Amino acid sequence: MTLVDVAALVFLGGVAGFINVLSAGGSMLTLPLLIFLGLPPQVANGTNRVAITLQSVTAVGSFLKGGHGNLGISLRLAVPAIIGSLVGAWLATRVSKEAFEFVLVAAMIMASFFMILPTPTLDTRPLTPDRLGPVIYLAMFMIGVYGGFIQVGVGALFIVVLYRMLRIDLRQVNVFKVAIVLLYTLPALLIFALNGQVRWGVGLMLAAGNISGAFLAVKVNMSTRGAQWVKWITLVMVAAILVRLIVY
Repeated sequence: MTLVDVAALVFLGGVAGFINVLSAGGSMLTLPLLIFLGLPPQVANGTNRVAITLQSVTAVGSFLKGGHGNLGISLRLAVPAIIGSLVGAWLATRVSKEAFEFVLVAAMIMASFFMILPTPTLDTRPLTPDRLGPVIYLAMFMIGVYGGFIQVGVGALFIVVLYRMLRIDLRQVNVFKVAIVLLYTLPALLIFALNGQVRWGVGLMLAAGNISGAFLAVKVNMSTRGAQWVKWITLVMVAAILVRLIVY
């Protein structure tokens, strides 16, 4: 791996970490990058989880240090997501290279569509345990399956459930999102590692960027009214990557 490759991993990891905490779509940048650097698609998928895990640890720790988040509710939401991620990761280790590449392109297009949808202004309120029910737990399970399988654009699904369905403030959506992602990514990463689909050195280099981006994003998330501009920058970059993936 050249110095240019390492620089690309750290830089794009930083961009992805920032995007993942504030919005969605960071893995739409890092997963194709790992493939372009020569990792088999399934290995790239597993290796990307190293960065996601450490990025999430950084974000969760920073949010908790700042007095934000609700550990009890986060755990309630995370349990079905963890179960789902085990199913998704197991499936991801068994698909062919061609099938995974098809799913990757389809997932990036789908996630881009969700990101283009306008975010309505809703009357939001704090999340309490009594507002959780079977529909929400099922949605968390399905997000876990999807995130365990590929992770790409999973943040957009959290926005649908947490903001549109539960009507949580977007700042708190990001707080809950990173906590749930951390908890379901750990068992998924274990499954990929046990199947030999993780390159730890590459993953840690990518994680160095993700951690920096996540740390900065936490500050932005709690100090502004949001960062909707982030999704438009992401979409421009994703469009270029999609063209490269299709002709890859």
